[in-house]
Amino acid sequence: MITAVELGLIYAVMALGVYLTFRVLNFPDLTVDGSFTSGAATAAVLITNGTDPLLATAAAGVAGIGAGVITGLLHTKGGINPLLAGILTQIGLYSINLRIMGAANAPLLRETTIFTPLREAGLLGGAVAIALLAAVVLVVKVALDWFLHTDLGLALQATGDNEEMIRSFGVSTDRMKILGLALSNGLVGLAGATVAQYQGFADISMGIGLIVVGLASVILGQAVFGSRTVVISTLAVVLGAILYRVVIQLALQVGLNPNDMKLISALIVVAALVVPQWGVLRRVPRLRALRRSVVSR
Repeated sequence: MITAVELGLIYAVMALGVYLTFRVLNFPDLTVDGSFTSGAATAAVLITNGTDPLLATAAAGVAGIGAGVITGLLHTKGGINPLLAGILTQIGLYSINLRIMGAANAPLLRETTIFTPLREAGLLGGAVAIALLAAVVLVVKVALDWFLHTDLGLALQATGDNEEMIRSFGVSTDRMKILGLALSNGLVGLAGATVAQYQGFADISMGIGLIVVGLASVILGQAVFGSRTVVISTLAVVLGAILYRVVIQLALQVGLNPNDMKLISALIVVAALVVPQWGVLRRVPRLRALRRSVVSR
């Protein structure tokens, strides 16, 4: 179960990226599946070539930013539908990621990673590792909260809420979309690099279906913990990512087939969307607010 919490904290960074596009920008971005792998591949190749793990992780974030910018340009300058723009970038990244790694996977088992000190000290898989990961995620969450309350962040939120209105105030909604997609996929790239170092390898298929995981974390977290303000929403996303991983771990412990995990992820999202619409649950304020939010998106 400790491993599930550790993975939940790592994937929480990715979930915050999905929250930024799905909830804040109102943009259904499917680039995530590709940018996550791009981050993992970039970090793995740099580390195996002697780059410091922290620098390699930062480079992975830059790779994710690049992927988000491409999707943003395809949509804003190319006039391509948001879903299609993300799919096109995701497909292109598959070949690019193969080029980066030079193979279908890149092992890191004998390399020094950001988790090596914890492994050597016997702290990985314990309370200390969870505390450190939680501190890092908290820093990312607070930074995102701060950004969304700046003038630029408020313009980004307004772009997602009412694009025509904010454009009338002279704000370039195209730039806001590109910025939001860049930041979102930058966080996803960082998460990909961290997961690769945690599990000891990067694989070309590690990002497949990841958007469902991100959506499950966002929707499940906000359904359980609420979404009244930005601060509460981001905290709910982090807790939702942890809760999602715990649910998956419990599903494995009761004997479910690991091959069914993608199906379980989809069912979690379906349940979080459908349950608030049933009978007496409609009268629960938090669930009713979540339903209205999802429908409006």
